[in-house]
Amino acid sequence: MPAGDLSWGGNDMHIRKYRQNDHHALISLWQTVFPNSAPHNDPAIAISQKLAVDDLLYVVEDGGHIIGACMAGYDGHRGWLYAVAVLKAHRRKGTGAALVKTVLVELKKMGCTKVNLQVRADNAAVAAFYRSLGFETEERLSMGMHIS
Repeated sequence: MPAGDLSWGGNDMHIRKYRQNDHHALISLWQTVFPNSAPHNDPAIAISQKLAVDDLLYVVEDGGHIIGACMAGYDGHRGWLYAVAVLKAHRRKGTGAALVKTVLVELKKMGCTKVNLQVRADNAAVAAFYRSLGFETEERLSMGMHIS
């Protein structure tokens, strides 16, 4: 399913690459879906920093409104999914699954053969969503360090 027009459930939804005029809507989406996000995940900064590296930033549009988004990464070895978000009113309708599947196809076109993501350990619902798409829990220790 390449990025482009998608339609299901009687609704016309489009999954496409982020455009500059999506800026405020994407910030609002991420602030709504991730209200307790750490300050280093500020959406305006994340968008700017992402676009300085590549354009692997996708949005789901419905009726001219951004209802979902996913930031992806690919370093030539592994792909990553970051900040996958769908507004609550649009969940459990296939929106998130279509978004993730579209991004996976786009990563595969680039030569990516493995995609990673992180889910907070206490977020069972999101872990179940990714399992339903074929992701598996891997025994890894996730480590991080703020360098700013």
